Amino acid sequence: MTHPAKAAVFGTGSWGTAFGMVLADAGCEVTLWGRRAEVAEAINTTRTNPGYLPGIELPESVRATTDAVEALDGADFAVLVVPSQTLRANLADWTPHLGSDTVLVSMMKGVELGTAKRMSEVIEDVTKVSADRVAVITGPNLAKEIAERRPAAAVVACQDESVAQRLQTACHTSYFRPYTNTDVVGCELGGAVKNVIGLAVGIADGMGLGDNAKGSLITRGLAETTRLGLAMGADPLTFSGLAGLGDLVATCSSPLSRNHTFGTNLGRGMTLQETIAVTSQTAEGVKSCESVLDLARRHGVDMPITETVVGIVHEGKPPMVALGELMSRSAKPERR
Repeated sequence: MTHPAKAAVFGTGSWGTAFGMVLADAGCEVTLWGRRAEVAEAINTTRTNPGYLPGIELPESVRATTDAVEALDGADFAVLVVPSQTLRANLADWTPHLGSDTVLVSMMKGVELGTAKRMSEVIEDVTKVSADRVAVITGPNLAKEIAERRPAAAVVACQDESVAQRLQTACHTSYFRPYTNTDVVGCELGGAVKNVIGLAVGIADGMGLGDNAKGSLITRGLAETTRLGLAMGADPLTFSGLAGLGDLVATCSSPLSRNHTFGTNLGRGMTLQETIAVTSQTAEGVKSCESVLDLARRHGVDMPITETVVGIVHEGKPPMVALGELMSRSAKPERR
């Protein structure tokens, strides 16, 4: 009999912890790595992560440590669930301890500032592993619902389909249904840009603009995501799937979405600093909107909603002024 798959999950926030539960429920031995000793201690002694998922009992096969070497010992999968902009520095520390065939799994939905690299590209850049050892998991996955074992689906993407299938098996449970895909570029872009569109929809909701505005932003947001994807060689069908439309709808319609909530506070008139002060977890779109816009400009792609979000979040543009500019852009055919 083969031994159960071993997974090291780097990140003890809500999504890292919830996905650790999924892996354990699917039969894996799971070690969660976290920076803070008190979080690891709480997980090991109380079987809960009170700071992020209070009241959720973790399976016995999940344990936690602050020691990356211990976490990676014998790991078949190293699952990365840290804030996107911290990945490069963290991964530099962890790389010497990676096994020779450990698969690196990105669950981060961002684009690196400065380089405009997708997370899988950062992983390849730092670790020097080949692309067939780097996978991505993405989709409409709000951590709290998954921790409550409510039904969800996701996409497991890797250039090597057999690696995607191995990972699919390692995280398939009665409530978490992963599908495979080989379009890593499209899957990553869908996840990164939906955070930016989630901010835009949150801002619109905070301003009380209504459901027509929400439906329009979601649809046009998907159109600009797809435009960027096509320019970067992604499969357009990816954007009508779980990594595109599915994730976008969940993010733009749920109060559990950090980006949507962040945007709502901005739309209600809070300043960026005030909104950051009341936000306990990372809203990836706040930083990634700048790197997504950078990526769009590098590829000559027009992304007006992303541009509007950058104007509001980073350039201090009042939401009503930004909305006026967005609505008064020159008229054009829908499919162009």
